[in-house]
Amino acid sequence: QVQLEESGGGLVQAGGSLRLSCKVSGVTFSKSTMGWFRQAPGKERDFVATISPSSTTSYADFAKGRFTISRDDTKSTVYLQLGSLKPDDTAKYYCAASGFRGRLPVKENEFGYWGQGTQVTVSS
Repeated sequence: QVQLEESGGGLVQAGGSLRLSCKVSGVTFSKSTMGWFRQAPGKERDFVATISPSSTTSYADFAKGRFTISRDDTKSTVYLQLGSLKPDDTAKYYCAASGFRGRLPVKENEFGYWGQGTQVTVSS
């Protein structure tokens, strides 16, 4: 059974930072591309960042320079470091796993497994 469990969300003031974690089980983590997405109330789920098994990364424009995705294969865990947070970053953040090959996946349908999400709320 594949499980992805996010943690680390919470309430933070604008300009602050948080580190999200996603513990994965039931898949060969070291061979999986991992991604983070987010969904604000009333909006579609948006791509945030992705990291390949070789740690090649890709970011959404809004995340570049502020967010950092990383992975620890020894812990089967992917991280998303959030920095310089803004109220617009308020959303539920989801991690996802992909077996997609050929390029870094960035679309929802390129990820086969999803966590339940962790809420990030940024106050002004």
